[in-house]
Amino acid sequence: MTSMTHNRPEITGGVDTHGLTHHAAVVDSVGRHLADREFPATIRGYRDLLDWMRSHGRLAAVGVEGTGAYGAELARVLTAAGVTVIDVDRPDRKTRRLKGKSDPIDAYAAAAAVLSGRAAGIPKSRDGVVEAVRVLRIARRSAVKARTQAMNQIRGLLVSAPAMLREQVAGLDRAALIRTLARLRPGDDLSRPLAATRAALRRLARRHQAMDTEITELDAELGPLVEQAAPALLDLFGVGAETAGQLLASAGDNPERMRSEGAFAHLAGVAPIPASSGRTHRHRLNRGGDRAANNALYRIVLTRMRFDERTRAYVERRTKEGLSKPEIMRCLKRFVAREVYRALTTKSTERITQTDLAPIA
Repeated sequence: MTSMTHNRPEITGGVDTHGLTHHAAVVDSVGRHLADREFPATIRGYRDLLDWMRSHGRLAAVGVEGTGAYGAELARVLTAAGVTVIDVDRPDRKTRRLKGKSDPIDAYAAAAAVLSGRAAGIPKSRDGVVEAVRVLRIARRSAVKARTQAMNQIRGLLVSAPAMLREQVAGLDRAALIRTLARLRPGDDLSRPLAATRAALRRLARRHQAMDTEITELDAELGPLVEQAAPALLDLFGVGAETAGQLLASAGDNPERMRSEGAFAHLAGVAPIPASSGRTHRHRLNRGGDRAANNALYRIVLTRMRFDERTRAYVERRTKEGLSKPEIMRCLKRFVAREVYRALTTKSTERITQTDLAPIA
């Protein structure tokens, strides 16, 4: 006896996500529009959305817009239910100009992108230790920015401060300056510019100290998590906890979704882009990809160019061949991306060894 499940038509879903609601649509195997409906962006709404899609047939895959933002929780719920989730970019301007813009149109477009194969990216799972690293790094990054801003404002106030106050802190290094300013006593009469300046500097200095404490606490929390997520990554020369944390956040909890180290190089914006025409054969700099990951690779390269003997020998050899420093750094970033990819996809019980620089020559 044949099961009725196998006789049901195969369908593909698409979801246009928003903060409070998600609009879902389903199409059949040849792209015909079957139905669309709006659901609340709640746990109950996600389950109702899945049940509604499955009521139309065998659900092959679901294309979700914004799996890293409004669609993050929906993607987790669908994945936990055994549904293949595909990350879909919003339609380009040309498509929107021709077809218009509405929630049903975008939902059907997401389903069509999956059905046609135009969208095939597997989203980050966002359900493991790497997600924990990512969210903690957000707090750390904002604390670093606040500390830097406080320091810049302190120096700006000191430029125009009364000479008595400027001479009191002249020649102090940053740590001593912050300690001195945090102990200032402005007095009760803040109508005087000197007293008001002292009050402002004291508040900024204490804010700087508070951010220092917060950053130290976050570093203590992030270190073990990074070690747990990718110990092989920390074994690489020039890779510290901060750099490793950024590379982990860029790759996600499921780096295996990237098919090759070349795919990771494109993600980090270090894969050269062909720019040949006629008799000219060359590559240009890739200005796309995750710029934070690109910056992390840049910091690794800078460290190696200063302290790693094999990298310094490579730089010297390529300089004699006529390459400029930016060109050499581009080559080095591409090579480091290869090592990082292997480290990210290495099991925790394994270790990798650094290879020779010949492959990027």
